[in-house]
Amino acid sequence: MHRLLPSSPGTLDATTPSPPDDTALAAHYAYPDGLTAPYVRVNFVTSADGAASVEGRSGGLGSAADRRVFGVLRRLADVVLAGAGTVRSENYGGARKPTMGRDTPPPIAVVTGSADLDPASRLFTETVVPPIILTLAAAPAQRRDALAAAGGDVVVLERLTPDLVLAELARRGLHRVLCEGGPMLFGSLIAADAVDELCLTISPLLAGGTAGRISSGPPGTEPRAMELAGALHEAGTLLLRYCRAAPIG
Repeated sequence: MHRLLPSSPGTLDATTPSPPDDTALAAHYAYPDGLTAPYVRVNFVTSADGAASVEGRSGGLGSAADRRVFGVLRRLADVVLAGAGTVRSENYGGARKPTMGRDTPPPIAVVTGSADLDPASRLFTETVVPPIILTLAAAPAQRRDALAAAGGDVVVLERLTPDLVLAELARRGLHRVLCEGGPMLFGSLIAADAVDELCLTISPLLAGGTAGRISSGPPGTEPRAMELAGALHEAGTLLLRYCRAAPIG
């Protein structure tokens, strides 16, 4: 793996004789210091022709480089945010490695209006920290109770909009947010102008088929300007980092 951008000398340069270690990757992807509010980083992988999944799962697009960066991004995060559809299709378990500087892994925070999650799934049975289930009062009480009994930290919000979801994470001191999808959650964050950063892996594959985009939001969403802040390359895989061009607000 070598660095294309930024071009300043460092351990990720193309001239480096040995692969970068995770410390160098963590420096490349570091969150801003001194955060007092949620900073939302979104991580996705696509094929070279723009497919967000293969046979319904993003894992079919992955590579060794993507999986390595995926692990580093999780270790930098205070919380991993995902929609229920992504959690179900990717068969999520809990994060395995501790957040850097902490003793425990980041919790998985799941956005689900219906509380339609399996309490016997890996999300609840293979985790070190309880998953945070962000749901609505309209979700069946029996489902909510079952998820709580399985160890979930069930939170009922008035709305599952980005402002309230992020406010709940902020209330818990979870400022370094890593959103792993899916497309509807990403689209809602874009529409709310709540995305600070996109980490996008482009896999050297042509997927074809009917796979959708990495974001799907309401019509009329204003485009958000981003700047290319970093680019890594390994074996045909591009790992790009885009940051918002202007501060939120």
